Amino acid sequence: MIRIAVVEDEELYAGQLQNYISKYAEERKKQIKVTWFQDGEDIVSGYKGEYDIILLDIQMRFMDGMTAAEKIRELDSEVVLMFITNMIQYAVRGYEVDAMDYVVKPVEYFAFSQKLDKAIGRIQKKTEVFLKVPVEDGVKKLNVAEILYIESVGHNVIYRMESGKYLSRTALKELEATMKPYGFFRCGKGFLVNMKRVDGISGSDCIIEGERVPVSRSRKKEFMELLIQYMDEG
Repeated sequence: MIRIAVVEDEELYAGQLQNYISKYAEERKKQIKVTWFQDGEDIVSGYKGEYDIILLDIQMRFMDGMTAAEKIRELDSEVVLMFITNMIQYAVRGYEVDAMDYVVKPVEYFAFSQKLDKAIGRIQKKTEVFLKVPVEDGVKKLNVAEILYIESVGHNVIYRMESGKYLSRTALKELEATMKPYGFFRCGKGFLVNMKRVDGISGSDCIIEGERVPVSRSRKKEFMELLIQYMDEG
């Protein structure tokens, strides 16, 4: 199932785009779910990162498409963005938010279908795994491969990434089963470590990107066996 959001304040154009997407889905034998938002504010509010492609009108009444795209990019680096505009000069700014393309009004079906081919092709090529994490501002998509470790802090966890830290109200115990298939190991009471990112061990700590993470005595043997396995694979 491909999920597409249409953010367009003009009902005529919104209806046209939805009809085009339905026609495209029938021709290409694709399952596509479309959600319509009438303003940038509507999609940004409570954004949960559930869309694969977002079509954004640049000029809207309350929040323009460019501003909405900037806010979406803060939480979701992977969704494919395409702008809808009758003023091409504005579309050029799309590079600032890593937009894939733009659609010029009035929209013609053939050109639109070609752009959808490109967008869906980009989605299907992705092999990276992303985790949707509830954060203070909404939901953020984290690349699992870039998570160094997850630390329990009270009733929250901290995701330690290459790019920084993200606090989320989640129990570490609940994450243990979720993260295990991606190479994460519970090395102690308060830590899940990405075994693929461990550089080595020093005393009772493992070393990840120069940081020390404690390994409990009861789990050290299993940790060492896993570490040797991942080093052999790498």
